[in-house]
Amino acid sequence: MLKSLSKKISKNAGVRRAVCWIAAQYIRFVWMTSRWTFVGNGNLDDLFAKGPAILCFWHGRLLMAPYTWQKPHPFKMLISAHRDGELIANTVANFDIGWVKGSSSKGGAGALRSMVKALRAGEWVGITPDGPRGPRMRVSDGIVSLAKLSGVPILPVTYGIERGRVLGTWDRFLIALPFSKGVLIWGEPLSVPRDADEDELTRCRDELENRLNGITHDADEMTGRAPVAPAEKAEGIAA
Repeated sequence: MLKSLSKKISKNAGVRRAVCWIAAQYIRFVWMTSRWTFVGNGNLDDLFAKGPAILCFWHGRLLMAPYTWQKPHPFKMLISAHRDGELIANTVANFDIGWVKGSSSKGGAGALRSMVKALRAGEWVGITPDGPRGPRMRVSDGIVSLAKLSGVPILPVTYGIERGRVLGTWDRFLIALPFSKGVLIWGEPLSVPRDADEDELTRCRDELENRLNGITHDADEMTGRAPVAPAEKAEGIAA
């Protein structure tokens, strides 16, 4: 049903704009009506003092991602060319977030160059390293390559909330509900050496995956939710 609805929305530009505006207002409403606990935001403050970084969050925790950074620092997200990507891009645009079209996992050479350029210009960037189609909560190679080329650290971030619904989608997308208690967690930054070889890149990728899964597990436990498990590494991509 969700897939059919997405197709219908994608065919009408006016409907797309309206849906994205409503989605942005819903995110604001959840934020304003809920009580939030902040964990590890000192890591964010330290990085703001030093320069740009790459914010990293799972695809299933995208909903509250606009609140994981601070204005007036410019911020861009890597958005897939998939039809759902346009909806995400137009939604986050309501929060003054720019976007770069591409993928962190599939032939994103052009997107990689654009992201490096943005970081070198002092802009922050955001990536879902398991997007656009999974496997869920598994880091692809693109983000560590970006960190190596740009020389900036990766900051894992996530959120959890007491009142919410986990959808049956491939990413187990968490829909936060208003009038709740939530938590935002910023993990420890991860730096990738500029001279990293393939073995070191693999180590960094696995370490990032462990850190991001760790804080996501913590966010769920802190808000009384059953933690979402990562997909098996051999698990296929959902249609």
